[in-house]
Amino acid sequence: MAQPKNFGYDDDAAALKSQAEKFFNDRLPVDQLHALVAHDSTPDRAPVVDWKPEIWAEMVELGWSILTVPEDKGGLGLPLVAVAGLIEAQGKSACPSPLLETLNVGLVLSHCDQADAGFEAILEGKSAALAFADQDGSYEPSSTQVAEMGGKLNGTAYFVQEAGKVDALLVAAKSAEGIAWYWVDKVGAGVGIKQDAIIDLTRDQATVTFTDAEAVCLGSDACKAFNAAQPAILALLAADVVGSGEWLLHTTVEYVSVRKQFDRPLGFFQGVKHPLVNVMLAIDETKSLAYNAACAYDCGEPNTQKAGHVAKASAAETADFSASRAVQMHGGIGFTWECYVHLYFKRQMHSKALYGDAVWHRAKLADIVFGPVAA
Repeated sequence: MAQPKNFGYDDDAAALKSQAEKFFNDRLPVDQLHALVAHDSTPDRAPVVDWKPEIWAEMVELGWSILTVPEDKGGLGLPLVAVAGLIEAQGKSACPSPLLETLNVGLVLSHCDQADAGFEAILEGKSAALAFADQDGSYEPSSTQVAEMGGKLNGTAYFVQEAGKVDALLVAAKSAEGIAWYWVDKVGAGVGIKQDAIIDLTRDQATVTFTDAEAVCLGSDACKAFNAAQPAILALLAADVVGSGEWLLHTTVEYVSVRKQFDRPLGFFQGVKHPLVNVMLAIDETKSLAYNAACAYDCGEPNTQKAGHVAKASAAETADFSASRAVQMHGGIGFTWECYVHLYFKRQMHSKALYGDAVWHRAKLADIVFGPVAA
């Protein structure tokens, strides 16, 4: 199916995004967010998981957690472009929640051949996260260091996002038949979670160790399912970067409009306003590419894999650029703990690296367009 010129972003998608923006503004304005996640500025503090489960419970009631569950499985099965608008709104609020990870799990399960147990758990209000990266940071299921034998898992999954917030894990593990996806209850016996110390205060990340942990097989070909879902996962992460970038841009423009130097607002000077225009252009570029990737996924376009890599490559650079310009334009207060900018700066730096930076995705894109380098 050919992609529509508006990416399929209709009135329903716009209404969902508008609803989400109001929801996040009402539930967790930035001053409350800062008080929640940045209450301790001690550099060597132990990792903690600061969030509000009651906000997540409201998201579940609104049906946001089942947006990527297909309709024939009991979910809402919304077009990905509509889901991208929701995630853009969450990125703009930087609200700590397992929403993005749960949606990602729904996307992967949509390409699994026996995923009913996972869908049922999500429909019951359970949150979940993907667990498959190895200790070197490879986000390829084929690199998993978890193995299955007799319905039990042993091994370790690294860089597991939102592990402190979710109820279950979708784990890629090797078995005699190949690499498959397994559903694991996070609080079940044999599951150990060690929180990582990361820069992002609005998310959490952990190393998860499995020792004879009970697991239910949900998909016999983990690599195939993840590859099919990957463009959608990248599109949603890019949308999060867009939302965070817009907050940084709007906040910085507001600051340089009132902060004066040499009897003029800082925004009067070309050295300030021109870089901010460039930030706006970068955000618009990433936004277009994110929604293009989402639309390509919705339409089953043959270029979907390329669109996903392009969107994340752009998002990684926009994350870096928007964050660094915001800190610079805020001058001496920009890097202080009391300035809210650091929350979004750190979120953008985490998003930049998550699922690969711009260089990695351009290399993957080159492999698709020109063929593997080794060939």
